[in-house]
Amino acid sequence: MATKILDHRKIKQLQPAHGLWKLYRPEAAPHHFRAGKVSEARRWQRTTRKALSETLGFQDLPPVPFAPRKIEEVDKGDYRREKVLIRISRDSVMPVYILTPKGAKRPLPVALAFHGHGYGVKDIVGLWQDGQERDTPDGYHKDFGVALCRRGFAVAAPEISCFGERQTDFGYLNTRLGQGAPSTCAHTSMLAFHLGGSPLGLRAWEGRRLIDYLQTRKDLDTSRMGAMGISGGGMHTFFSACLDERIRACVVSGYYCTFRDSVLAMSHCPCNFVPGLHQFGEMYDLAGLLAPRPLLIEAGTYDPIFPIQAVKKSVEKARGIYRLFGAQQELETDYFEGRHQISGRRAYDFLMEKLSA
Repeated sequence: MATKILDHRKIKQLQPAHGLWKLYRPEAAPHHFRAGKVSEARRWQRTTRKALSETLGFQDLPPVPFAPRKIEEVDKGDYRREKVLIRISRDSVMPVYILTPKGAKRPLPVALAFHGHGYGVKDIVGLWQDGQERDTPDGYHKDFGVALCRRGFAVAAPEISCFGERQTDFGYLNTRLGQGAPSTCAHTSMLAFHLGGSPLGLRAWEGRRLIDYLQTRKDLDTSRMGAMGISGGGMHTFFSACLDERIRACVVSGYYCTFRDSVLAMSHCPCNFVPGLHQFGEMYDLAGLLAPRPLLIEAGTYDPIFPIQAVKKSVEKARGIYRLFGAQQELETDYFEGRHQISGRRAYDFLMEKLSA
């Protein structure tokens, strides 16, 4: 007798995710934003920021002296670019490019610039993958670190863990396991999960250490500090600003949406995921940790991985939180015609306006 094959496309109960989605109830999450008054919202921010820090993990790594070492300085005509190595933990160093405009009054306002997936930080500071100089913006990043510098910022652009010179996963997996890696973040992500944390927690810790280092430099005014990032860098910007109030304004490009319609709806790099993040509801609930600080959302109308209708829905939810603070004017959007890429149409001026002395 022939075995009958069930059509999994017609019988939803065969799909494990069908049952799991029944458990996905952001409106019932313990840290869902439900404040009705500013005083309640402030209390929610204090308890939720602490809980988010614990959930992301790796926020209690012991700090060590930075021991900064400048290994490069390049004159780019209207700005200078230096490359510095700083120690961020006992076992880790991080390359950071510092771009400073010539002729601008010191101390300079600061913009943290977080790159997304690709070949790393070089792609936002005017360098090709092989390290050669370029003077024409390229790719979805559009050298936005350079653009911010030319607006008058000192730009601090770190090599985010798992990319560029901090990319170890391909080599580890290929030579040790004899297989190709799905992304440069894969092995570090799995290891972080195994240790009870997340790659996002690791990156947020690195962002905090970078800010600590920048505060030691007399040529920088970190009281006027913002952040900008796209894609994975947008995620870095969003969560770093959620945890660290020293980031006074931020631009989140090609990331802000809903978890339901973006990272949980399609294939994404494992670095996007955090075990236990369901406790905080949806992305718009977490936007309550940013309010009332200035926030600009950039989103392409044809971005395939962060659908524009879900972006707009999430923005309107966040706008209600900003309205509670009487700060609805501090939440802006740049919905531009295009795919997954930097716009910049409003972003650079937005940060400069919000961080003016």
